[in-house]
Amino acid sequence: MEAEAEADQPVARPGARKPIIRLRDVTRVYRVGIDRIHALAGVTLELCENEYVAVMGASGSGKSTLMNVLGCLDRATSGYYELDGQDTTRMSDAALARVRNERIGFVFQSFELLGQLNALKNVEMPLIYSRNGWWSRRRRAKNVLERVGLGDRMKHKPNQLSGGEK
Repeated sequence: MEAEAEADQPVARPGARKPIIRLRDVTRVYRVGIDRIHALAGVTLELCENEYVAVMGASGSGKSTLMNVLGCLDRATSGYYELDGQDTTRMSDAALARVRNERIGFVFQSFELLGQLNALKNVEMPLIYSRNGWWSRRRRAKNVLERVGLGDRMKHKPNQLSGGEK
């Protein structure tokens, strides 16, 4: 019979790698007037490099809130969030902005594309905050679009792209 892991310690998986994302007892509470809405209640999670995970649940169960916390778009009310060995719960807003710019890729469910810009400029937009010059940004954006099969759609605006292309 296997020994049970302590309640606050995740079970080690055989051959597991070091976690890149580590959440411990993360909560997120929103205040709406006098009401308190508990979007996350004590989430504990570890994700390793090259690990694929699906987050599933009913509407209103906290999936988007969890993704916003993981993407450093929102902060947990309490708990601990470590990203690649760094404690994000103690980071300043500027440090979190750097993490979002350099470490996290985020695909919004509503695309969040700017309608007046073509696909190339939409992909290039977040790179404006990188330390590289405009030519490097343009080259990276073109490379990414080509890698995902959109090399021939770079000059198309969002309303000219299919849902999958967006």
